[in-house]
Amino acid sequence: MRCKMPKSGFIAVLGRTNAGKSSLINYLLNTKIAMVSHKQNATRRLLKAIVMDGDNQLIFTDTPGLNNSQKAMNKILNERALLASQGSDAILFCASVFDDTSVYEKFLEMNSTLSHVVAITKIDLAKKEQLFAKLREYAKYSEHFSAIVPVSTKKAVFKRELLSEISKILPEAPHYYDRENLSDAMAKDIYREFILEAIFECVSEELPYSAEVRVKNVSEGDMLRIEALIITDNASHKGIFISALKNIGIRARKLISTLSGQKVYLGLEVVVEKNWLKDEKKLIKFID
Repeated sequence: MRCKMPKSGFIAVLGRTNAGKSSLINYLLNTKIAMVSHKQNATRRLLKAIVMDGDNQLIFTDTPGLNNSQKAMNKILNERALLASQGSDAILFCASVFDDTSVYEKFLEMNSTLSHVVAITKIDLAKKEQLFAKLREYAKYSEHFSAIVPVSTKKAVFKRELLSEISKILPEAPHYYDRENLSDAMAKDIYREFILEAIFECVSEELPYSAEVRVKNVSEGDMLRIEALIITDNASHKGIFISALKNIGIRARKLISTLSGQKVYLGLEVVVEKNWLKDEKKLIKFID
């Protein structure tokens, strides 16, 4: 008698900026590995999260938010998000309950041949009438999606239903990773994202967009020791970042310690790389 093969596959998580993609991935994983920020385009790199749904293995790829900006960084981030979908087995499209359907319509114009599930996020902030109205709004696209699932990371509802619907559209395949793994990312890459999240939280206005992080060294002993550079684009910003270093360090150490389960020493240095945001070669180098 043939043993039933599990479902396993890669799912690209797409949606506009601030649609709740990273928060949803952390929620499905039960562990925070993806950076979360209320600021737009906080996610810059593709990060995989490995989630088990019974014996099925769902590998979610967090992607930068889709946007219409013509700035160099935003164009590169858009390209990365779309590239992630091309190498996947399915797509999870995230849309806030407060969004109109225009971004979803543009997603459909991509004419992807992959099956997809729509997740309506942030439903804890909406009234029932608003949610029902949004579901009716998406009903006209029902021929395109496999399922639509409302979800709240705050109230922890419909997680089971969402994973089940995604599993249905994945191929039968053996596991790609050990079922105990949380991600295929190296620890230092996750630490970099946490430091960048701390920057987004601690520095106001547009300054976070002129910052990147490079982790120079990670070592373990009596505590986890991390040395990293905060890279900014001009000298006038350097002093502002330096004045915020204490708060950035406190926030980043807390995030890293929670994930690693260790005490953390974090050494941060601010350096200037002039106009890196406008130089495409430097952009690609820094956000890889």
